[in-house]
Amino acid sequence: MDAPVPVMSLCDLCLSRVCWSLDQLCDSRADGSLRLRRAPSLPTETADQLLHQMTVEGLLNDRTVAIFRDSKAFRLRRAFIRGGPISPGAFRLALCPHRLQDLDASRLAEGHASGAEVLAALLTNPELTSSLQRLSLAGLQLGWDPLGPDGGPSVRAAGPSVRAVGGFSSLRALRTLNLADTGLTDAALEEVCSLPLLESLDLSRGAVTSLDPLLGCRATLRSLSAHGLHGLRRRPVVMPTAHGEPSVLIRLSQLRHLDLSDDRFAANDVPCGSSEVDEVVQRLLEGAPDEEGFPDEEELILPALVSLDVSGRKAVTERAVRVFVKARPSLVFLGLLATGGSACEVLTSRENLKVTGDANETQVCEALRRYKERECFLHEALILLYNLTVDLSTPRQDLLQLVLEGMRSHPSSLQVQLVASACVFSLTTQDLAEAMSPRLLSAAVDQLLLSMQSFPSHAQVQKNCILALCSDYILLEISFNRYLATKLVMTWLSSHDDPTLQKMAVAIISVLVAKLSTEETTQMGTDVSIIRQLLGVVQQRASLGVVDNTLRFALSALWNLTDGSPAAGRHFVQGQGLELYVEVLESYCSEPSVQQKVLGLLNNLAEVEELQGDLMEEDLLDYVLSVLGDPRVGVEVRYFAGGFLAQLSSRPKAWTLRQELLETIHQQLHLTVMTWSPAEREMVSYRCFTPFLPLLQTSQPAGVQLWAAWAVHLVCSHNAPHYSPMLQQEGVVLLLEALALHPGTHADIQALARLTLHLVGARQQAQRAPPGPPHKE
Repeated sequence: MDAPVPVMSLCDLCLSRVCWSLDQLCDSRADGSLRLRRAPSLPTETADQLLHQMTVEGLLNDRTVAIFRDSKAFRLRRAFIRGGPISPGAFRLALCPHRLQDLDASRLAEGHASGAEVLAALLTNPELTSSLQRLSLAGLQLGWDPLGPDGGPSVRAAGPSVRAVGGFSSLRALRTLNLADTGLTDAALEEVCSLPLLESLDLSRGAVTSLDPLLGCRATLRSLSAHGLHGLRRRPVVMPTAHGEPSVLIRLSQLRHLDLSDDRFAANDVPCGSSEVDEVVQRLLEGAPDEEGFPDEEELILPALVSLDVSGRKAVTERAVRVFVKARPSLVFLGLLATGGSACEVLTSRENLKVTGDANETQVCEALRRYKERECFLHEALILLYNLTVDLSTPRQDLLQLVLEGMRSHPSSLQVQLVASACVFSLTTQDLAEAMSPRLLSAAVDQLLLSMQSFPSHAQVQKNCILALCSDYILLEISFNRYLATKLVMTWLSSHDDPTLQKMAVAIISVLVAKLSTEETTQMGTDVSIIRQLLGVVQQRASLGVVDNTLRFALSALWNLTDGSPAAGRHFVQGQGLELYVEVLESYCSEPSVQQKVLGLLNNLAEVEELQGDLMEEDLLDYVLSVLGDPRVGVEVRYFAGGFLAQLSSRPKAWTLRQELLETIHQQLHLTVMTWSPAEREMVSYRCFTPFLPLLQTSQPAGVQLWAAWAVHLVCSHNAPHYSPMLQQEGVVLLLEALALHPGTHADIQALARLTLHLVGARQQAQRAPPGPPHKE
């Protein structure tokens, strides 16, 4: 069943607004850091949530975290700064004055505070060392030197881990410690295990060679994660009933949660022989059997266990799973991904038992939830999910949410991004996206764009992202960075020539360019490589004589890129685009969709005074004039032919061709426009009316005025609410009024001007009209 996408609470929405308004709410200190102008004393929970929201929104850095230096206004207890780009100094000044109980500083941005530097900063506040109960330094390196000259720990950015005086052992209140992926050594582990209250420890993928130090905290330790410990020394496993010392793991009798999963589960990763942990897993699962083949309750190893993760250990059998589950009625979680043992029927008979595995969708989803931080398992679960969703016909927002969380957790992992981007495509393809939350789809597109940026040279990642983006609903209705998306797809297009993907890429570009702001379109048009790339697509398709969507999309993209952008028009002309378009006009004379787009771009060029000289080709104007006067050609084509000719013939002083041709154009414009019936649909949309201002002057020839007046009336008759304010602001209304009143204006033009003014006036009266009487029941 599709679970609902989490909706932001009112509190989260307010905090998000504060996060994005910090520059307006704050002053800058001398060092450039921020300080709130008014700092109300916030409740502890609200202060914690604000810091968390800043981190989640990607707004946390040395400059913004400084607002928390005021420990009276912000009384932090739970500090979440995971992945943030925080320097040691900023961390010490902003967070260490607080009596933190919980700190998650996992995987801070590379090149910023190391694990050792975080720990050194914590030790500067004696109150903090006695209050901190939960600490996560996962993914950070712990490199320590002996005491520094100031009496505190001396930290070095890199180098081997060295036990420091006053290190972890000073954090006497710690109950939960996450040191996964920190390069934890035997010496550091020994110090950690001296903590008197330690209940939960994660030493996954550490460099430890022995687990013996764990005996120092076996009386308090309730949860142990020892995933992927490859450096453990080989030693025999002795059961508690046998002679000799039993394995350390077996002697941790208070454990309720134990993770012994292994990331070396691929065929070429499995080491020769079995390790101590392998044997412990086998003994743990099978136990000491009674006469019926099930473990004797009195002989159960780690009898308090309610959670066990052995994912990735190939030696697990369905029989062992069956024995283990039946012997432990209180079991709530069992990790069996990539073991081959998750299909055991006993797993489905326990309603409260969560399982990670590959037997069904429920197990795969559980794996995606639990293994977000473990690249190897996440990758495996994503592959399983993709196979489950290839032919999906029902929208599954819950699955998409899980995929996106995995992508966020491993942005630089090629194997994760490769499979995850394929999953995004399968989950949003066809009509599936339209039934999903726009906010969720926006997040999905953001992740796809990030993948494209991170792996620009990986063909399959780029292909997956382009396939997922090629959706009219996503491109038109969903909010995302369209400018960035256009640039990324253009970059891909410049180095690939796969016909199917080329068609998709050009389609995406065509839609996106039309949705860009005027400023973004102008900026895009200044990139000569983009114009040349699209011209190359047009030339390629035209040389084949085909009329397909790839050609149409490329023509549309160029049309939009040159709209209001003299630089783009200049690049077009310099790239021999004009010569190419003349050939296309002649070759596709019976294709209205092609002719419309070509003539639309020529209109854009004609609006640029400095480019008009390049357009003064008599053969070109004769051809366009013939299109204008041909009654067999649809109005949607003749309209743009008229616009092109109206622009070029509106400046008599710049005219360099025969005078007779100029007079013919003016006459033909008037005769032709008057024959056009009102369009049933909006043929064109305008971002501004600046190019019309010269055409609507009372001094212009009647043919030029008539085309411009008809064009303005056309768009107003279909969308007056949108265009009326533009006409007012840009001065078009004043020009229409002047035409309507001028004695020399042709009657046809006066009539059109009055009709348009009536549309605009009716719109304005509707806006000014007082509300009607209240509705009576």
